[in-house]
Amino acid sequence: MTVQELETKLLSLTPIEKVEAIRILTKSISTKERGVTKTPGVIGGDACIGGTRIPVWLLESYRRQGATDADILDQYPQLSAIDLVTAWLYAEAFSDEIYYAIQKQEEADVILDSY
Repeated sequence: MTVQELETKLLSLTPIEKVEAIRILTKSISTKERGVTKTPGVIGGDACIGGTRIPVWLLESYRRQGATDADILDQYPQLSAIDLVTAWLYAEAFSDEIYYAIQKQEEADVILDSY
């Protein structure tokens, strides 16, 4: 299979299949696979970059506000580019979950700002 054929096949995957493909590829090139995890009692059980307390919705919120990947990696040096790719794919695959988490945080910010 050529790289172009592989690219065509990868682009035809569903968002959830892309997340799984990234997980598999990350595992094959890294001994420190993190992926996205949900742990009860950690950040309210929200989806986080594995082994961190950095929620996917927060990263996606920064991106929606115009932050580049480089900006985010500068602010979170413990993250890698692979972590961000995984986060973006997760955010795409579970867009409703991420939308509601961002909305919930924005509502909390309004309440806090009113004090």
